[in-house]
Amino acid sequence: MIDLKSFSDLSAVEVGNFAPKPTTLTPGQTEAAVNLWASQDGQTNIGVWECTPGRFTADRTAAGEYCHIIAGRATVRNQDGSNPREIGPGDLLILPKGWKGEWTIHEHMRKLYVIGG
Repeated sequence: MIDLKSFSDLSAVEVGNFAPKPTTLTPGQTEAAVNLWASQDGQTNIGVWECTPGRFTADRTAAGEYCHIIAGRATVRNQDGSNPREIGPGDLLILPKGWKGEWTIHEHMRKLYVIGG
């Protein structure tokens, strides 16, 4: 059973230490995340993620992702550069399983993520 208090005041959840973003295209870009819940089978994870400004690639081949933006601004586009979407606080972004693309973080970003198959 999950403690529903895990999802209160997501703007104040500690995400831990920042580390280099592995898929960055911008030297010095960092990220941090904290997983708030995982299903028993490990197929679904819910947490809070933050990232500093810059560009990075993303690959959702293994699982889709639901992103609820808490703070910051970014542009997300498909791998071929098509269909750019500006996102900011309060926006919802769904990246279906199989999606590949690129994020450009314009302002330090914080999001709630749900990743699952």
